[in-house]
Amino acid sequence: MANPVERLTNLLALLLETSNPLSLHQITAELAGMYPEGLSASRGQFERDKRLLREIGVPIETEVAVGGDEAGQTRYWIDRHRYELAEVDLDDDERRAVQLAVAATRSRSDSAQAALWKLGAGRAGSEAIAAASIPNPPQLTTALAVLREAIAARAAVEFEYRSAARAVEPLGLLLRHGFWYLVAIDREHGERRTFRADRIEGEVVVGEAGAFERPSVDLAAAFPADPKLIAISDSDSEVLRTALVRVDQPQASLLEGDLGPQSVHRRGEDGSVEFSIEYRNPEAMRAWVLGFGPDAEVLAPDELRFGVIEWLRSTLEAR
Repeated sequence: MANPVERLTNLLALLLETSNPLSLHQITAELAGMYPEGLSASRGQFERDKRLLREIGVPIETEVAVGGDEAGQTRYWIDRHRYELAEVDLDDDERRAVQLAVAATRSRSDSAQAALWKLGAGRAGSEAIAAASIPNPPQLTTALAVLREAIAARAAVEFEYRSAARAVEPLGLLLRHGFWYLVAIDREHGERRTFRADRIEGEVVVGEAGAFERPSVDLAAAFPADPKLIAISDSDSEVLRTALVRVDQPQASLLEGDLGPQSVHRRGEDGSVEFSIEYRNPEAMRAWVLGFGPDAEVLAPDELRFGVIEWLRSTLEAR
């Protein structure tokens, strides 16, 4: 079963994005593997999660269904008007600080840039500064809603992904480090695959309900806890790479405590340390390195080193 933070994050995202209130049965079906088996156990865990979210100010709304198969059942959703941030009045310096913070991240969502515009970025007379945002396909929100419905109905789906047609049996959606991932059985290969939802191209076509039996699978185990090790392709067999990163003191001592002495490749006379670090996801690895600011430098491989340099150069040129 998923850890509490992961489960709460996915529950929050699900209740925020649903277009219709969801029953407990629908919630546990869409968050497969995150709640215990059995109605009593899953309801108990859900009630604890609901209480925790309400304690931190999340307005979870309820209603009782009056018709259909779920008549009499309680359904849940989050009222965005009550949940979302009220109007914020920032001065120019505060807006620039927010813009620079967004530019320092590796967001692939257009929501961050949209938020900057809502805060007054880019208005007449405003100084242009750094922005590094790569927009999502406009179909992402629709695709997530369609995929959730297909998961609940046990319906196969078809879509284009990396310019290839895919036919899959969707098992569940997981939110990881700002990205939604679809875990599914690829019918052509007969294997479990993971797909970045924002990389699905065009429309998601849903087949007949009840087309397959969903196997018992721990969706949380489909992803490692470390974002650097999350594969960015649709295959679980993404190549594992090793990066050589030099980190200056005092960050080096702190990092060695986290990674362990086995990660040390070489120690410099000035107190710096070269670390060997495994990764699958170049974007997450780049973000991790940039988090150390000027105290870290990628030495190898060349494609990762040049990727970090190019990202920094493009960010500075956008200022």
